[in-house]
Amino acid sequence: MKQAFKETDFRFDGQTDFYRGKVRDVYFFGDKVAMVATDRISAFDVVLPRPIPYKGQVLNQLAAKAMEATKDIVPNWIEKVPDPNVTMGKRCEALPVEMVIRGYLAGHAWREYRDGKRTICGVSMPEGLKENDRFPEPLITPTTKAHEGHDEDISREEILKQGLVPEDIYVKLEEYTRALYKRGSELAAKQGLILVDTKYEFGLYNGEVYLIDEVHTPDSSRYFYTEGYEDRQQAGEVQRQLSKEFVRQWLIQHGFQGQGDQQIPVLPDEFVQTVTNRYIELYEKFTGETFQKPAEGDALERIRKNINLAL
Repeated sequence: MKQAFKETDFRFDGQTDFYRGKVRDVYFFGDKVAMVATDRISAFDVVLPRPIPYKGQVLNQLAAKAMEATKDIVPNWIEKVPDPNVTMGKRCEALPVEMVIRGYLAGHAWREYRDGKRTICGVSMPEGLKENDRFPEPLITPTTKAHEGHDEDISREEILKQGLVPEDIYVKLEEYTRALYKRGSELAAKQGLILVDTKYEFGLYNGEVYLIDEVHTPDSSRYFYTEGYEDRQQAGEVQRQLSKEFVRQWLIQHGFQGQGDQQIPVLPDEFVQTVTNRYIELYEKFTGETFQKPAEGDALERIRKNINLAL
């Protein structure tokens, strides 16, 4: 199995700061950033012990393609992609909410619904739905953006009441979120996929709203296969999907949901390979292109070299 890398620890000339997120290592250079997509994988807001080969490359390259395909809707932070695992661009002031939009009753929304709740983030969900049914209209269900621990559901009203985002900015976020989801759904449909739900993160650059982080990747989105979707729904069968929900389900089956003192199970080799294969499958399905693995060698040295060349 290819050696995956879990973190970086570079020092560059002109570097002004560093931040390690759940998946990305971010190097700051004044008002510019270099974001390294590592092979870390998180679930239930917890970073799992084993990295996943090629996962960082899949996320980085998918996000770059999705940003390119949506830049007419909202400006984004990307300026260049100098390495399969690296994107460089503008340093934006991140807004402290994540804009989640749901076209279907799946994942967290389904678990809430199953437990008897009919509102999520202050938004009503219709009666009489079953898991993975389509909502009459996509629902925006924001969360707080936690630096550590779990993101929390929050309503539009509470965001404005707490002053997390000014109302005029928040109205823009909702407009951008709906337009981005519509575009993402159209692009997915062309490839025989359904964009079930996804999240977007935004920041400010010179007072203007920019799309930041990643877009329409398997870490930020859930996809179903279009073919057979209706038949599976009518038969009450599990939907075929491309996302990391199957990782969450594996963890749940092994007694972990990120709560309390639960022990994180270690992913066995066979399952790690399965996760790699699923990420590559989504890349190829979504882009219609063959995934190109980089030449064998020291990935960290390659990344260091390419960032230095791009500075």
